[in-house]
Amino acid sequence: MNHKVLSNEQEARPAAAAPAAPAAKPIKPLPEDALILIPMRNTVLFPGVISPITVGRAASVAAAQEAVRSERKVGFLLQKDAQKNDVTPDDLYWVGTAGQVVRYITGAEGAHHLVVQGASRFRVLEFLEGWPFLVARVQTVQPDERTNPEIEARFLQLKEQAVEAIQLLPYAPEELAVVIQQVTSPGLLADMVANLLDVKNEDKQDLLETFDLRRRLDKVLELLSERVGVLRISREIGEKTKKQFDERQREHVLREQMRQIQKELGEGDETAAEIEELKKAIDAAGMPEETHKHALKELKRLERMGEGSAEGSMLRTYLEWLSELPWKSEDAKGIDISEARRVLDEDHFGLEKIKRRILEHLAVRKLNPAGKSPILCFVGPPGVGKTSLGQSIARATGRKFQRIALGGVHDEAEIRGHRRTYIGALPGNVIQAIRRAESKNTVLMFDEIDKVGQGGFHGDPASALLEVLDPEQNSKFRDNYLGVDFDLSKVMFITTANMLDTIPGPLRDRMEIIPLPGYTEEEKLEIAKRYLVKRQLEANGLISENVSITDEALRSIIREYTREAGVRNLEREIGAVFRSAAMRIAEGVAQKIVITEKDLHPILGARRFENEVAQRTAVPGVATGLAWTSVGGDILFIEASKVPGSGKLILTGQLGDVMKESAQAALTLTRNFLGDAFEKNDIHIHVPAGATPKDGPSAGVAMFLALVSLLTGVPVRSDVAMTGEISLRGLVLPIGGVKEKTLAALRAGIKTVMLPKRNEKDLEDVPAEAREKLEFVFLERVEEAVKAAIGELPSAAGKKAA
Repeated sequence: MNHKVLSNEQEARPAAAAPAAPAAKPIKPLPEDALILIPMRNTVLFPGVISPITVGRAASVAAAQEAVRSERKVGFLLQKDAQKNDVTPDDLYWVGTAGQVVRYITGAEGAHHLVVQGASRFRVLEFLEGWPFLVARVQTVQPDERTNPEIEARFLQLKEQAVEAIQLLPYAPEELAVVIQQVTSPGLLADMVANLLDVKNEDKQDLLETFDLRRRLDKVLELLSERVGVLRISREIGEKTKKQFDERQREHVLREQMRQIQKELGEGDETAAEIEELKKAIDAAGMPEETHKHALKELKRLERMGEGSAEGSMLRTYLEWLSELPWKSEDAKGIDISEARRVLDEDHFGLEKIKRRILEHLAVRKLNPAGKSPILCFVGPPGVGKTSLGQSIARATGRKFQRIALGGVHDEAEIRGHRRTYIGALPGNVIQAIRRAESKNTVLMFDEIDKVGQGGFHGDPASALLEVLDPEQNSKFRDNYLGVDFDLSKVMFITTANMLDTIPGPLRDRMEIIPLPGYTEEEKLEIAKRYLVKRQLEANGLISENVSITDEALRSIIREYTREAGVRNLEREIGAVFRSAAMRIAEGVAQKIVITEKDLHPILGARRFENEVAQRTAVPGVATGLAWTSVGGDILFIEASKVPGSGKLILTGQLGDVMKESAQAALTLTRNFLGDAFEKNDIHIHVPAGATPKDGPSAGVAMFLALVSLLTGVPVRSDVAMTGEISLRGLVLPIGGVKEKTLAALRAGIKTVMLPKRNEKDLEDVPAEAREKLEFVFLERVEEAVKAAIGELPSAAGKKAA
């Protein structure tokens, strides 16, 4: 609804007082049934409504002056096209409202203002010519004053909705609702409400041309209902907006008061000083152009915010992160290959292949400083020095070292960071590590990458690592918190893992795999003498002049108190020995202590490991196999036994499906080899350490020899261990993990290792010490394994075999 009444040809302007009836030239008289007409551009006049009208066209002014002079009524017709100045009868609607000019005022700049009161509807019969304005014969339409219950109901509903609409209007005069309540005529109320409706002029003209009172009431009610609905929604929106505005205004007033108080206390300049300090830090950070523009834009936002606002605090923290990151390109340091080799040899014993690969990278970087850094993955059992090797690489290359532990990480945000929309958001661990290092030319280690958690509703961290560890992508790494690109191409990434199987294929494909299978006894002895003893002396407050340990004692600890691929438990046991010595020195019992082999038992207790191979394989039906585990190689015993039965195969020891199939293949192959020795016996194969799951095809040779030993009654040699997959044709097939299994055999005191013939090439990876101390037998068929591990079979068995 619109309680304001629009003017006809232009908006009403304040008018100066003027004579009520201006002078006019005499014109010929009008017929009694003729009516002076004034065309209306944007206004529809209704009967019973008083409305101000402004006229400006010469014909309209002449018509108004003649009506005032002759005290005649004027007919008001709506133009079909409001933009047209010279109108003809075809440009007008032929139904209008006849009204009386109550007042005529001539205003400034030649404007003429009328106050008109509508009287009745009329229909044009014909237009007349001969006057300087429009004149037509018309037929007056008598108002429909009939009443009945249907009209009365519509009348009451219209009055109720009209009052509600007036109350919803923000600036409607209060008297208007009183006037509506006092109207008693349904037709007059319909025309008054139609005049007030904020609808198109075409809709108002339609209401004017609706002579039937019931139909007119229905149309007005329909239009009014739509406007009331819109007004209700507008009021709700306005109330919500006003409430929010009031809250913001209150917050603004309080902040202004706080600012004035701080100014009186001499604290008002702190915020400006912080902003200026941030701007200097941003300018000095050396950001790329786009990032610098983004940071300055956010700084301007911070300036406009109140000092105590939560968003302002978050934005300040964000800008501090941006300004403190190492954006500048650093000058490459001079690379000394000889010094790097000295550092690596000083920190680590052995590991020649790894050292050579690192020195190769340094040589390439020296010749091509713009080259991309490699992404190395050290794979090996615990305690072999993967993490410490990364620290040595950083020292050898003159870079800072940072480590990120990935074990159990299951949230992608740990890598990419949280978006700033979250409370307490921070960048990911990658950006945090770069900030701590204060350099892009750093060594960043992802430790335990094989233990990254599985993806879920938090995202997949392994997938997030793809961008970080891809040299083609990480030059534009985008952290969710920063929201801008950061160059990681200068970072030297190193990852560590115990096993490759749990690393997703695409991630594994981006890394250069370098295995660290473990150390031999001699290597462990050298590592202990060079590093572990010295480190434990310092840790326990001792010096080498007061406490020393013999090589025999160290060998005894390696053989009898530890059995591992690395040296972590070895260092732990050496620490226990030195703590005992520290206690004796602190008590004053001794001043100088030399720890020998015989001193170990009182300190470390009984020997935890001994050579049990000879003892366990002294009976027929037991063979020593070699296995690969995530913590290095190990030996396992295959035990076979027979009991009266029907020839069934019983398997125990928590074996996997592949290992069960290997046992079945071994049994079938043994039947072919020994004939009908199984007909009246059930065969039971057991692999001890039943609580540990076991799987894989490489125990096939060991199972076959255990069955042959059982059924021939000849034990397998106690100093022989074997590994290899078998086929039903008696072929020995290649396996993996040769280096780890060979070192496990050496630790267990094995003298001879039987390997598939096709694995002979893998001996290049086995340390020279192991190759010298072990005898290797390479197998193509299982008969060769029987000959090497059992020897010539008894004549009865030979006949069956034949």
